[in-house]
Amino acid sequence: MNPQQGPSEPLVDVVLPCLNEAMALPSVLAAMPAGFRAIVVDNGSTDGSGELAEHLGACVIRESLRGFGAAAQAGLEAATAELVAFCDCDGSMSPAELRVLALPVRQGGADLVLGARQPQPGSWPLHAQLANRVLAAKVRRLTGVQLTDLGPMRVARRDMLLELGLLDRRSGYPLEMVLKAHLAGWIITELPIAYLPRLGKSKVTGTLSGTLRAMADMSIQLQGARRALP
Repeated sequence: MNPQQGPSEPLVDVVLPCLNEAMALPSVLAAMPAGFRAIVVDNGSTDGSGELAEHLGACVIRESLRGFGAAAQAGLEAATAELVAFCDCDGSMSPAELRVLALPVRQGGADLVLGARQPQPGSWPLHAQLANRVLAAKVRRLTGVQLTDLGPMRVARRDMLLELGLLDRRSGYPLEMVLKAHLAGWIITELPIAYLPRLGKSKVTGTLSGTLRAMADMSIQLQGARRALP
């Protein structure tokens, strides 16, 4: 049991895909709000991240298939709380902000709430910001949903997420979630969150090659949505 939780069931399970994040884990887990349970999905770490997370009191599961979507889906399937949140495990965003994001879902005002990243100095390379703006603009044109960011922090109901049948196991997973939620008639909105410099080495948006791979994965999701939309 997470020592930050009481004996009752968590209000929100927080899925934290993790690949070599030992440097960030202590601060990320320390910021977990009361009533929110951390589910750290060790995606093949070689720096002892999984063992460290267990030592710090998190629920830890292992997913051998590499990829953000593989880790995120494994965490979703392991969750038991009514609400499930997703958050990066690199220190770039604080789980404390999930309290605000979860409120509209809990109160019934939204089905999916995304964290719209507000970059702090040194947190978000220009190439990644530009790629995200282009992607968000495409999503707005395609769906009419007024999103400015397709970031990883988000909250929704577990049963509804499972019903979406998400299939992407790489970087297209967050976009697939938004597009399929829109097709399912969900109410989707976003709220601002601080975006901080990450701790440790970046695997995706911090590198040009990682950003290009992510954009390629997301382009596949956009193409599929265009065919599915009337």
